Amino acid sequence: MIRWGIIGCGDVTEVKSGPGFQNANGSTLVAVMRRDADRAADYARRHKVAKWYSDANALIADEDVDAVSIATPPSRHCELALGVAAAGKAALVEKPMARNHDECLQMVEAFKAANVPLFVSYYRRALPKFLKVKSLIDDGAIGEVLTVSATLRCQPGRYDRDNLPWRLRYEVSGGGLFVDLACHTLDYLDFLFGPIVEVSGHAGNQGGAYDVEDAVVMCFVHESGVQGTGAWHFNCRRTVDDITIVGTAGTISLPTFANRPIRLVRRYRTTRYRISNPRAIQQPLIQAVVDELESRGTCPSTGFSAARTSWVMDQVLEPYYGKRAG
Repeated sequence: MIRWGIIGCGDVTEVKSGPGFQNANGSTLVAVMRRDADRAADYARRHKVAKWYSDANALIADEDVDAVSIATPPSRHCELALGVAAAGKAALVEKPMARNHDECLQMVEAFKAANVPLFVSYYRRALPKFLKVKSLIDDGAIGEVLTVSATLRCQPGRYDRDNLPWRLRYEVSGGGLFVDLACHTLDYLDFLFGPIVEVSGHAGNQGGAYDVEDAVVMCFVHESGVQGTGAWHFNCRRTVDDITIVGTAGTISLPTFANRPIRLVRRYRTTRYRISNPRAIQQPLIQAVVDELESRGTCPSTGFSAARTSWVMDQVLEPYYGKRAG
């Protein structure tokens, strides 16, 4: 039985991950931490968790905790992960893995030196809907894959420049909504086609509602030879969420976030696959982590794979921000 502790029991842990730690086979949630002691206690009470802390180091040191989930904003990921590695415990870190690739490398090296595993919550690698696309590609449903294109356009939000959410504060998140959302798509493409080895692009701010990037376009090439393009815009009236994969014998399209079916087109025939995500959307990945920790499986999302996605984002964002170091 893997006994988990969560550092940062905010909104993402209420449904997406918290219940997954409790419900996965061979897993239990024994402790949670939040800087606000009253909120930590409330979370523990509502989710029937035995222990709560307002000090992250106390949770990491708890002998009843075998593995730690780090679910804080990205600015604390590296610091906390290094503490977990020093304690000789496994960690599952929320995405994006850190604010930049340099921080990711520090984390990877620390866990390697401690000989304990590091995982990252790129949970699409374990979701049935996204695994179905991988199986279609691997089975040759669209022939040899040639290109992939990713698009995400969203309506702008209303923001108070003096009270911006952490996702729009560079010092906390490492960027803007591109960092927060595009990382899911880029990591999934890494899962499908292998590492991106060449990338170029441009980041800018077109809406002026805040200072971090709100528009990014990029071209890239995977190690496998698959070529790709991507465009992320967060100042549009119409929402578009699409990944289109083109092969020699057909195409596959699906959204990264929206609840739309997979669409397979071959020889003018269209097939749709409707596969719903579980309510605790991170539970399949959590199960994969637990299975690896108990030596009965392998988790597909590691610090090594996640760091590659941060490297890709850094290549595009560095001209906008300057040196991408912590």
